[in-house]
Amino acid sequence: MKIQEEQFARLVREHKNTIYTVCYMFSQDEDEVNDLFQETLINMWKGIDGFREESKISTWIYRVALNTCLLQERKKKKEVQTVPLSMDINFFEDNDANSSQVRQLHERIGKLGLVDRAIVMMWLEDMSYDEIGAVMGITAQNVGVKLFRIKEQLKKIHDS
Repeated sequence: MKIQEEQFARLVREHKNTIYTVCYMFSQDEDEVNDLFQETLINMWKGIDGFREESKISTWIYRVALNTCLLQERKKKKEVQTVPLSMDINFFEDNDANSSQVRQLHERIGKLGLVDRAIVMMWLEDMSYDEIGAVMGITAQNVGVKLFRIKEQLKKIHDS
């Protein structure tokens, strides 16, 4: 898939909330979330020509964002210089009545392992089990089993 800069910019505009949401699930720090977002964009740009359209572009974007965040999580000690981008969305502001509940949910999800966090985040984004499986490289049935276990784990976190 050969893509031009303006097509890429449109793709980013259409999916920036998804990318930002994935990045947000991996950090509590606004600057780090922005760094993850930028790193995801770089990886998307580098990899877009290799996208073979065997899955939906949104699935590919989730996969790139998720892999970027997982890789950065493993390399946290290495610092990367970034160029700031402006975001239209800010998960760190308390603008509405639901912000406390969202923050509590984020804290509980943050106690999960990296893979479990990614799966629950995609489930919360209303992705189908098939789509989650495609991103994670597992079967839809395995997604269902993992989500059941994650929900049980979140209940235990809530009760403790």
